[in-house]
Amino acid sequence: MASPGGAALQRHAAVAVLRAAAAAGDLSRVKALHAQIIRAAHFHVVLHNNLISVYAKCGQVGLARKVFDAMPFRNAVSGNLLMSGYSSSGRHKDSLALLREADFGLNEYVLSAAVAASAHVRSYEMGRQCHGYAVKAGLAGQPYVCNAVLHMYCQCARMEDAVKVFENMSGFDAFAVNSMINGFLDRGQLDCSVRIVAGIMGEVERWDDVSYVTVLGHCASMKDLVLGGQVHAQALKRRLELNVFVGSALVDMYGKCDRANDAQGAFDVLPEKNVVSWTAVMTAYTQNELYEDALQLFLDMETEGVKPNEFTYAVALNSCAGLAALRNGNALGACALKTGHWDHLVVGNALMNMYSKSGSIEDACRVFNSMPLCDVVSWNLIITGYAHHGLAREAMEVFHYMLSVGEVPSYVTFIGVLSACAQLGLVDEGFYYLNTMMKAFGVTPGKEHYTCMVGLLCRAGRLDEAERFIVDNCIGTDAVAWRSLLSSCQIYKNYGLGHRVAEQILQLKPNDIGTYVLLSNMYAKANRWDGVVKVRKQMKERGVRKEPGVSWIQVGTDVHVFTSEDKVHPQIDQITIKLEELIDQIKAIGYVPNFAVVLHDIEDEQKEEHLMYHSEKLALVFGLIHTPTGETIRIMKNLRICDDCHVAIKLISTVTSRKIVVRDAVRFHCIEGGVCSCDDYW
Repeated sequence: MASPGGAALQRHAAVAVLRAAAAAGDLSRVKALHAQIIRAAHFHVVLHNNLISVYAKCGQVGLARKVFDAMPFRNAVSGNLLMSGYSSSGRHKDSLALLREADFGLNEYVLSAAVAASAHVRSYEMGRQCHGYAVKAGLAGQPYVCNAVLHMYCQCARMEDAVKVFENMSGFDAFAVNSMINGFLDRGQLDCSVRIVAGIMGEVERWDDVSYVTVLGHCASMKDLVLGGQVHAQALKRRLELNVFVGSALVDMYGKCDRANDAQGAFDVLPEKNVVSWTAVMTAYTQNELYEDALQLFLDMETEGVKPNEFTYAVALNSCAGLAALRNGNALGACALKTGHWDHLVVGNALMNMYSKSGSIEDACRVFNSMPLCDVVSWNLIITGYAHHGLAREAMEVFHYMLSVGEVPSYVTFIGVLSACAQLGLVDEGFYYLNTMMKAFGVTPGKEHYTCMVGLLCRAGRLDEAERFIVDNCIGTDAVAWRSLLSSCQIYKNYGLGHRVAEQILQLKPNDIGTYVLLSNMYAKANRWDGVVKVRKQMKERGVRKEPGVSWIQVGTDVHVFTSEDKVHPQIDQITIKLEELIDQIKAIGYVPNFAVVLHDIEDEQKEEHLMYHSEKLALVFGLIHTPTGETIRIMKNLRICDDCHVAIKLISTVTSRKIVVRDAVRFHCIEGGVCSCDDYW
């Protein structure tokens, strides 16, 4: 029989072998030693606890559970090791289930693991029970338990409870502070976050790396460039700007504060750049509408050998959406599929956004229907996508289906729904959604919803009611709402109200070029050239210049840009010949140039030539020349499409049997067979 001392030495040796095998990932050796222990029929809780630990670290939590179940008795360490194994494998519910059937002691480590698991599954009731047990057992003051409880309350959106725990903590604790700031930021409670940050500024010497990341996240959410710069200065003193996580947080902060160049500077100094930092600087460029730069960074990242993750693909796809670069987006989608990132929710949503904003709502719908998992963002994208493409009935059908499957609509959902109501002229339904359904779902109406209602009333021709609605709902300072009313005044030829609304907008935004253009259009349509001259004089006095009309089209991998009366494009002669042929063809079926949109007091012959060379017509003809017969032509324009071009493009779609999609400054115009999705309202 082995002496007690000899048995202890054997246990120590076995434990050493187990740990060495685990470190080497040699699972077969671990199993061999486990078999020897079983044959020896010798139980010792320390040895079996080490077996649980080793199996869990090797990813064999099922075997760890078998060891646990076979133990004749267990201690708190046994339970903590298995719970930690479950948590490491993402099986947090199994971890909590083990706690419920526990026949082992509960110490501060077991309770911390249980509370952490509760936080992961957002189980407030279970976490609160663990907190109550810790209080009764006198363990609530233990740092591990206290921090776990605080984090759990933050994760479960119980910030009132988190504040109580935080206020009872003594001294500065970086983990607790980080949890509180992130908890408030996640809930959108920025004022509370400000108070926490203000309270720790004097403790900056005690911050850890995560504290810098957390406070920079607060600065990004608040767009507080001053505080962000101060935190950056503190990081420089400690050389933390070279830390990849802190550096990435600096990139993110500068990007959200509209300082793309500073974001690039923070990125450039990083000695080691990982996918997180690359994605952060791409995001900074995308947020500042520097889409080409963001896509170039994507290529640079791959050149450097850094593989993109699902978030990188999402940012790149959103950059394609900003450019309406359908071919580039298709290529990125193919790469995401090849690398196994297609099924990620964030990639699916970005693909939908790219297709929708590139004028291919059919592809956006295809992606939506193929997604294995959807969230409220997915539903919002398809609803607003349909609405922006003039497919209001489809938008409403998806919304009602969304409700039928139990998905809860959000603030953005109702923007899409009210936009669809506006297109369909559903005034009563619009007010029902605004006043009743939004309240039922706890969504507080914002200026976007009220602006949609203004559009709805305007679409129905109830212009005076729309004006009262703007005033009554305190959105009189929202130039977008007034501009919507002004556009409708032009459509319904209510020039008296239009002049009054224009003056209202110019009081809010004296340099609003769109208002001057609409006002000038109204004068021109009424043949009030003195009014046109007056508007132009005002613009000159205030230094306001009309942005030139620019349209662009992607053919192959190249983007071709056209300006109105463009005479410098290398193929302008070929374009002109084709354009003249088309104008003759559409005149034969009823096209009459709309001279009212020409804001110059010139002869009719000059007006006709001016209209013919509008940028959208040039881009369209270029597309007809260089794309295969039957292919959809997609054009982008920086301003609204003019009335004359709208009519001309509808007729060209008829004579060429082409589907033409035009994305202008307001919406999409999906034109096929002489019919536009906007019903000619826009």
